[in-house]
Amino acid sequence: MKIFRNLEEIKDIKNAVVTTGSFDGVHVGHKVIINRLRKLAKMNDGESVLITFHPHPRRVLYPDSEGKDLLLINSQREKIELLRKAGLDNLVIINFTKEFAQTTSMQFVKDILLDRIHAKKIIVGFNHFFGHNKEGNYNSLHDLAGENGFEVEEIPEQDIQNETVSSTKIRKALHEGDIQRANAYLDHQYIIVGELTKGSEVCRKIGLPTMSVFIDEDIKLIPPEGVYAISLTTQDSYFRGMLNIRNAKTIYQPHHPDTCIDMHLFDYECNLTGKTATIFFHKRIRELTNFDSIEEMKNQLTKDKVIIDDLIY
Repeated sequence: MKIFRNLEEIKDIKNAVVTTGSFDGVHVGHKVIINRLRKLAKMNDGESVLITFHPHPRRVLYPDSEGKDLLLINSQREKIELLRKAGLDNLVIINFTKEFAQTTSMQFVKDILLDRIHAKKIIVGFNHFFGHNKEGNYNSLHDLAGENGFEVEEIPEQDIQNETVSSTKIRKALHEGDIQRANAYLDHQYIIVGELTKGSEVCRKIGLPTMSVFIDEDIKLIPPEGVYAISLTTQDSYFRGMLNIRNAKTIYQPHHPDTCIDMHLFDYECNLTGKTATIFFHKRIRELTNFDSIEEMKNQLTKDKVIIDDLIY
């Protein structure tokens, strides 16, 4: 997948079939659009193109209201990787600013979709709006299509009914710690991608060494406190494990200063510190418990390990 972070860099995209949107979560509804995009690109001997925005438009346009506390399912790094796995050919990431927000739908179509990307076909989801004041939609695209040499297609509501899942519903499930419901909506497991760092000294002393993960974007939605069944991959390794999220000031999370994430990986002996890892969340096992002694904590963590060992094969 080719990634363009500057419109000036865009070149050599063959018979572009284009869509646009936030695509936070790259969930099951998004995949309906992406799969149609890929199919049409193949039918037209062309390439699929997805245009997205960073930062999220709501954080720029409404910094003191609905964008102020907006947390996203995916960091930008995670979204890029999920789109890569979805089979996308080209990803265009537009820097969303207040100035860019003034771009009219007509300017967006002519200056970006046509002059820069040379779109042959534009795909929009049902009830999709774009441009300044959301003035652009399928009808306005359809009016421009004939005289500007491109085709436009709206994915019917019945074909994209899973879009009603919505990123908002997934965020709600994650806020509640309902990982299984969130994963069902996503059609893949909720992930955290980051660099592995040193973990808890207490856990190391009781024979359950842990590692932490560095999250480099403050917009990343972290599930609530609790113990979670996880699996983890690095470039060349796979592990099962258990992960603990708790609220505590920690040097490991400068972007999430009240959140500490520790995980104990099963059957690993190598040093993973400094490696980039993808953590896959399977299920929330229990809420946090206050222990009266180190021995009591060790006994509970040992029980958690047995449960997760049976849950993840």
